[in-house]
Amino acid sequence: MLRSTLFVPADSERKLAKADSAGADALILDLEDSVLPERKPIARTLAREYMAAKSAARPLWIRVNDLASGELLNDLVALVPARPAGVVLPKIRGPEDIQTVANYLEALERAQGIDAPIPILALVTETPAAVLRMGELTKSSFPRLTAIGWGAEDLSAALGAGDPREPNGAWRPLYQYARGQCLLAAHALGIEAIDSVYVDYRDPAGLALACAASRHDGFTGRFAIHPDQVAAINQAYAPSDAEVALAKRIIAAFANGAGAVSLDGKMYDIPHLKAARRLVDERARTAP
Repeated sequence: MLRSTLFVPADSERKLAKADSAGADALILDLEDSVLPERKPIARTLAREYMAAKSAARPLWIRVNDLASGELLNDLVALVPARPAGVVLPKIRGPEDIQTVANYLEALERAQGIDAPIPILALVTETPAAVLRMGELTKSSFPRLTAIGWGAEDLSAALGAGDPREPNGAWRPLYQYARGQCLLAAHALGIEAIDSVYVDYRDPAGLALACAASRHDGFTGRFAIHPDQVAAINQAYAPSDAEVALAKRIIAAFANGAGAVSLDGKMYDIPHLKAARRLVDERARTAP
């Protein structure tokens, strides 16, 4: 489970050296937005060396450049031999982009003798076409697709729009829509739903509130852009002791075979039982 995924510019030796100590569930070595075009070859070299050293305790994903950039195959050829834990695919335009990259990965894996398929986390709201075509994802089969995530800044840039947030920090309606479509598509596909970055890394209180609301809505994790955000994200997306205790009581109350039970003056039925079991399983997966 990817509660926290920390983006690390792959061309920064200093940031790569510090990233593992942040405690994120996974590191994303970024070859895309945080790397200037002229430094992308350097980023590939440093990322490959970092992965080959195997000094990080965290799974190492790579964010490749998008298909339209002309850089994606260079990224994959350079880094698939290092066996990344997964590939973050940005700026998709529709399901065909996921399939194309899956085909590239399969060919490179065969050439390298890699047996386990490398999973894909697709960013599904960064182009207008992707938002309009979100429902098409649920009509296709992508065995490698283990998570989808969303982001507002690239979509805003593609639209020539301003800040995607209201003055109070809330998402403007269009971006609320994109966020909701991502969340629904993830659950329809039965995969993880990763929430967008919280850009103000100096606002821990705001991050905590955003994460609480995100988990309440059904997101399973969040991207981080700074190591200081990781601990709060991990805590927010893991079940609390109180939640687990209640879930276990709900499960126990259904042991007599009833279809509905009463606890503390509240009625619980089968959907609550399913949610309780899911929460207990989640705790087992995220426990230290």
